[in-house]
Formats: sequence, C-alpha cells, structure tokens
Amino acid sequence: MKESKIGYVVLVSLIVALGGFLMGFDASVISGVVKFIEPEFDLSKLELGWAVSSLTLTATLAMLIAGPLSNKFGRKKILTCAAVLYAISAIGSALAPSFILLVLARMIGGFGVGASLIIAPMYIAEIAPPKIRGTMVSFNQLNIVIGISVAFFTNYLILNLGQSEAAWAHVLKFDQYNWRWMLGLEVVPALIYFFSLFIVPRSPRWLIMKGNYTEAFKTLKKVMGEKAAEQDILAIKESIQLDSTKRRSRLKDIFNPALKTVLVIGLVLAVLQQITGINSVFFYAPMIFEQSGIGTNAAFSQAIYVGLVNLVFTIIAMFLIDKFGRKPLLIIGMTGIAISMFVLAYGFNSATYSLTEKSISELPKEIGRQELGGLTNVVFSSDTEFKKVLIESIGEPVYKTFEAEILKSATSLNSNLILFGILSFVASFAISIGPVMWVLFSELFPNTIRAVAISFVGFVNSVISFLVQLIFPWELATIGNSMTFMLYGIFGVIGLIFIIMKVPETKGKTLEELEKILVH
Repeated sequence: MKESKIGYVVLVSLIVALGGFLMGFDASVISGVVKFIEPEFDLSKLELGWAVSSLTLTATLAMLIAGPLSNKFGRKKILTCAAVLYAISAIGSALAPSFILLVLARMIGGFGVGASLIIAPMYIAEIAPPKIRGTMVSFNQLNIVIGISVAFFTNYLILNLGQSEAAWAHVLKFDQYNWRWMLGLEVVPALIYFFSLFIVPRSPRWLIMKGNYTEAFKTLKKVMGEKAAEQDILAIKESIQLDSTKRRSRLKDIFNPALKTVLVIGLVLAVLQQITGINSVFFYAPMIFEQSGIGTNAAFSQAIYVGLVNLVFTIIAMFLIDKFGRKPLLIIGMTGIAISMFVLAYGFNSATYSLTEKSISELPKEIGRQELGGLTNVVFSSDTEFKKVLIESIGEPVYKTFEAEILKSATSLNSNLILFGILSFVASFAISIGPVMWVLFSELFPNTIRAVAISFVGFVNSVISFLVQLIFPWELATIGNSMTFMLYGIFGVIGLIFIIMKVPETKGKTLEELEKILVH
C-alpha cells in the first residue's frame, strides 16, 4: 500500500474521528459549568444531576436509531447532521436564559453524541483497508479521550481569563459569562467538523448497498489501488447478498438459554463499567476536588490532571490489550478501582470542618458574619451535618454561591490523598474496563446475534451511566462524600470477584473457539 494512499486514509479517518473529539468535549465540558448554574438557576441536587445527565439520555436514544438512519441516508450525512446538532447545542447552551432551555440544548447535543459514537467508527471500519483498520478505528476512541482532556483545560483557561486583568477578557465578559463561554466554545470544533466533512467521501460499503458502484470504485481506488478496489467491491457485494439471505437476528434471540453465560457476562460488565463511578468523576471532577477544600481555581486545575491521566493510560491500554490479555487487565484495573475508591472514602471520612474567627473574617462579604457567629470553632466530623447547619444559618442560595469558598476555609483533610485517589481511579479505569469492555463485547457474542447483543448491552450501559450522573450530586448532599465513594468501592470489589470467577480470557482465541466454549 503506497504512502500517498495511507495518507489519504489517515486524513479521512482523522476528520471522521473529530466526532469522537466532540463527543468527549461535550460530555466533560459540563463539569466546569455545574458550580455556576446551580446558584444562577437555583437548582436542587436532582435538577443539577438532570442538567448533566440529560445529554446521556438523548445520546442513548440516538444510539438506537443512528444505525438504521445511516443505512437509509448514508454515514456521511448522519455525521454531518451530528456536527450541526453539536453546533446548535453549543450556541443554545451558551445563550440559555433558563434551566429548561439549557437542558433542551444539552439534549440536542446528546443526539449528536449518540450518532457520532455509533457512526464514526462504523464509517472508518468501512473505508480503511484491513491492515490498518484497527489503528484507524482506534483514532475515534483516542479522540474521545482527547476531547475530555481539552474540555477540562478550556474550562480552567476560561475561569482564569475571567479573573485576569486583560482588557479584551473584560470586553468579552469571561468573568460574568464564564460558564456560557465554556459551553459555547464547542461551536468552534463543531464548525470545523462540519466543513471538514465536505472532503470526506461517502462510505463505499453504503454506496454498494445502494447500487452506486461507480462512486464506490472511485473511493476505494483512492484508498487501496485499482486492482484491490475491484476485488473489494466483489467481496462487499457478495457479503451484502449473503446478509440479505440470512434471517435478521432479533432482540428476543439473545435471551436463548444457550446464550445465558455470555449475556450475563455482558450485562454485568456493562453495569460495572458505570456503577463504579467513572462518569461521576468525568462529569463532576471540579465539584469533587472542591469538596476537599482546595478552592475553585485549584479544583479546575486538578481536573486537567484527570484528563491527562485518562489520555496516557488509554494509550497504554491500546498497546497492552493484545499482549497482556483482557482478563489480567480487568483484574488489575478493577483492583485499582476498588482500592482508589476506598482511599477516597477514607480521605473524606477523616475530614473535619470548623470555622474560626479568622477564617470567617476572610470569607466574601456577601456571607453574613452574624449568621456564622454561632458556628465559630465548632468542629464537625460529618460533611453533610456541616452543610446542613450552614444552610440553616446563611440560607441555601448564599451557600450554593459560595460553597467552594466556605469549604476552603473550613475543611481540614489530606487533599493530596484525594487527588491521588481520583487519579489512580481514572488510571485503573482507563487501562482496564474502560476500553476492554468493548473489546470483550465484540468477542463474546456469537456472529449471528453480535450486533443485536452489543446494541442491547450498550443500551444498558448508557442507562446506568445516565442514572449515575443524575443522582451523584444528590448522593453527595444526602449520604456524604465518604459513603458515596465507599459504595463505588464495594461495587468494585463485587465486580472483581465476578471477573475472577466468571469472565474468560479471550486473547488468542478465534471467535468460533469462544462460541464453542461459551455457548451451550
């Protein structure tokens, strides 16, 4: 394969994989926004969770319809629509005058997330030659992780611009509209994605499905040369004809008693990946760090470390998964996840909360000094009790606005331990169940029901992700920081036991060999 043809494939794959970047950015940018929209719109904890999780809800719906729509209208057209939805969502979120309109704008973006999550890797797999297909498809996953990292960084950058003395920053009102800039910034990569897709050809497999062999041949010729293109068109035509003669698998087929083992493994892994709290960290990282009393700026800067660690260990996982095996990575990662969560539970459980005369005098003037007078030098060992008394003293609106400043003045704990716990958790996830789950899904299920089965367990995974994001702020407020992370750790231990006892090693085995072992 000539370098020029490889270069063309890489260019097209990188452009399409921008959908993954936008997905990661859109999902994580909200982490910097929650602190500001809670007091501005006077949100309850469940409303705050809804503002975050609503995107996942519509993404889940989009994942169910994106495949059929791409078969009808084409992969490229659906990706172009996704780019438009991202742009509309970014502008709508930034300008939203109310909580309801903000949620609606986020939900529009969710449709883009779901579509790009399904269609971008599908398109790349259909255009890339077999020798480099795996690497090209991995661009999408890598871009998701990069998008998450960039969102944490731009949130921190906008926060600092709002506090800077630069005249242009004041003109653009980065201080007054910080969260709106955080959300609106996404319109830039969305527009780049939209216009870049004009140079992307339509999927050759889709063109052949529609009988457009001439255009399909032109595209494949650019990708792999004339002779290979002719052979590939014949192979695709044969595959499509063969598929048309087969009975399409239905959802009820996956509940066949012979598939009980693989279905249970798939469902447990789908739930486990989310119920150990990964999207609590990605969607609420600054909020978690603020709970350790380090203040807003430090919380936003530490969130950048979350993105970087996730990126580095995702790349490491890509290199190790075929050398080290799936099950060892899962065992190591799940052990790390459980330990990290127990470290966080211990760190928050050992915290004490107390306001001195000096710390009260240093708080913002908007917080009434007289109302806090009765709390001077009173030591609390429970974060929920401390917050409850504070809200009763100064009122919930004031507390929501200045929570970070109050916690910074009152909290005594080992913030470095909290940072270590979060980063080790993200590293453990990124090297194990994060990427490994999807690889296992593609290997565990038999050919005849693979597509339906992966869609089903992927749907369950998204539903759990939605619920975790929705209730996380409520959990922190109701059962406290320590107990929330303790629960995640307990789920991690249960998952580790299940993996050791039930999950098979799939490395080096053909799909047919695995079917004989698991389907009976």
